Amino acid sequence: MSNSEFPDDEMRAEQKFIDGLYARVDELRGETQAGVTDALAQGNTPMQARLERDILVAERSGLLAALNAVDGSLCFGRIDLSSGVSHHIGRIGLRTDDTERTPILIDWRADVARPFYLATGHTPMGLRRRRHISTHDRTVTALHDEILDLGDEERTGHEDPSGDAVLLAALNSARTGRMGDIVRTIQAEQDEIIRAPHRGVLVVEGGPGTGKTAVALHRAAYLLYEHRELLARRAVLIVGPNPAFLGYIGEVLPSLGETGVLLATVGELFPGVRATAVDTPEAAAVKGRADMADVLAEVVRDRQALPDPVIAIEHDREVLMLDDGLVSVARDRTRAAELPHNTAREVFEGHILNTLTDMVAERIGTDPYDGTNLLDPTDITQIRDELAENPEVWSAIDQLWPVLTPQRLVADFLAEPEGYLTDADAAAVRRPVTRAWTVADVPLLDEAAELLGDDDRAARLRAERERETQVAYAQGVLDVSYASRTYEFEDKDDDESEVLSAHDIIDAERFAERQEEEDHRSAAERAAADRTWAFGHIIVDEAQELSPMAWRLLMRRSPTRSMTLVGDPAQTAEAAGVGAWADILGPYVEDRWTHTRLGVNYRTPAEIMELAAGVVRAENPDFEPPSSVRSTGVRPWVRATDDVPGAVAEAVAELTPEEGRLAVIAPRDLHRRIAARLDGVTAGAEPDLTRTVVLLDPRQAKGLEFDSVLVVEPGRYGTSDLYVALTRATQRLGVLHTGNLPEGLAA
Repeated sequence: MSNSEFPDDEMRAEQKFIDGLYARVDELRGETQAGVTDALAQGNTPMQARLERDILVAERSGLLAALNAVDGSLCFGRIDLSSGVSHHIGRIGLRTDDTERTPILIDWRADVARPFYLATGHTPMGLRRRRHISTHDRTVTALHDEILDLGDEERTGHEDPSGDAVLLAALNSARTGRMGDIVRTIQAEQDEIIRAPHRGVLVVEGGPGTGKTAVALHRAAYLLYEHRELLARRAVLIVGPNPAFLGYIGEVLPSLGETGVLLATVGELFPGVRATAVDTPEAAAVKGRADMADVLAEVVRDRQALPDPVIAIEHDREVLMLDDGLVSVARDRTRAAELPHNTAREVFEGHILNTLTDMVAERIGTDPYDGTNLLDPTDITQIRDELAENPEVWSAIDQLWPVLTPQRLVADFLAEPEGYLTDADAAAVRRPVTRAWTVADVPLLDEAAELLGDDDRAARLRAERERETQVAYAQGVLDVSYASRTYEFEDKDDDESEVLSAHDIIDAERFAERQEEEDHRSAAERAAADRTWAFGHIIVDEAQELSPMAWRLLMRRSPTRSMTLVGDPAQTAEAAGVGAWADILGPYVEDRWTHTRLGVNYRTPAEIMELAAGVVRAENPDFEPPSSVRSTGVRPWVRATDDVPGAVAEAVAELTPEEGRLAVIAPRDLHRRIAARLDGVTAGAEPDLTRTVVLLDPRQAKGLEFDSVLVVEPGRYGTSDLYVALTRATQRLGVLHTGNLPEGLAA
């Protein structure tokens, strides 16, 4: 766009500034890419230099990703101070490339940017004007100025009397199937939460549309900015309710310049396992109970067996008998060490070998006349070593104290849960060993892993042997180098023969160390592969839905208890969900947590919120929904039908927006019949939220928003699920039903 196309000098000036910003971004992108390439080309370097190179590569790669991610809308605001100084506010900070390194764009997370979000006419915080800059790609499209110093008579022609034009434009804009950031429109109550202290547990409660998720994501970006060194090393984990939700929010943090965050569902937090099967509500409730930790501990103890009644071991043409009395002593002594099962096996092995050694020593070394033992310590050691080479000994140990995997332990337990659970609970969770894992199984696997621990002796032995091989190879290379140098200088004078070779300045161990494969993965990538990783901060969305067992898993990932939990107890739908914050946090931090509530609904128009609130009030008359910030004048409709697929097809044609997205929310068993009547809509697959029309069940719709929503058969939902379904729309809502309507909708 040429300057002549801009309506006034203000827009021309802002466009010139934006053009300069992007010129700087393009320059930085080239410099950063070149820096990464140069660093990677360094090859083998001394250890400290290599570490510095790896840090440089990680930092510059992250900067490059950030520059690419924020390319679409880099600068969104300006604050003019009473002192005459102005600052432009953007998604990342930029400086000039001269020696002064003067800031040209202020990162929205910097303290100097806070007045952009908090200043009011009553409390201007030193500002005389706040400007919102709207852009499309790299072109300025609109300016909105708020006058904060009423004594300032300067006017630009872009004044916004209400100060809400940018917010309302964002709320009324068409949805894309991906959550956008709210960095341009963060409200004061949201800013306070975003910038809350890093340490401790912060609970953010709010009804539908209050921006809980957006606030949590921007809080993650702020914490990564404020505590870069710590959180870049330990990573931030964001836990969402389902894969569709994670896909929906996946572009928010990159758009804010942050790429080093791990997004996962609870079903993805056990490396090597991906939960694809679905539990019944009854099974999920049983698996999620806190007492399942005790049940699994009992299952593990039962795998520490006693002979029934004895185990016979043939050794050196003799038969050694291990009875339950001898093994019970060994088992009790091993358990007294209070080690995880697999880790404790080495202790148990020692007790069994000592017991068998005593048997053999007594048989062959006892003086028949006075009963004294004639064997010396060397003889005893030899007997023990011979027993340790006997396969029957190890077969007996495997039978009595087997090495177990979490997967095998949990699968076997779920295949035969009788004896550990009541008959009803056992019937609910019983399933074949070969069945795929469910989300509710993952906390059980994690609990089992804690109870079992790792017997890593074999892995350590392999690593040591591999290390010895590498050192031997390195020594060979150095020897060849030394021999070549000796041959080269053997006929030369002494001065030339004093030239140093690799053999003189490095030994084989350090040389081998430099050849080891380097790990260039980010902290988030390494955390995803490590079950024991301790995250610097954890954010949990829809936190009220997690089971007690899921909370045990997450608390193990956060030993410092640095967490942000967002959710709404009124939307608790999962049978295993804890719901109440005190019940969730009491076992871990007692009352040492902070609670805050968001009370303004930015998503749902007042007309739709009134309908949804009526559904909850029919069950809870004291229920108070969040206050909607806007009204569209379009009331939701409710229609009866005797042909659900046909009525859905007609309603979709009526409700589908010219721009934006429509969600059909229906019970899962109706999806195939409905999908057959809708072009481009499939049932059973993970929904593609970027399509114009998507088909979901209420649980899949959690945390999502659409321009229009069609709710099918509301009488088949629980109150919480129906409340969620009715509050997903930003513009229009329709309801189709065949039978009686739930109380609250019937009115």
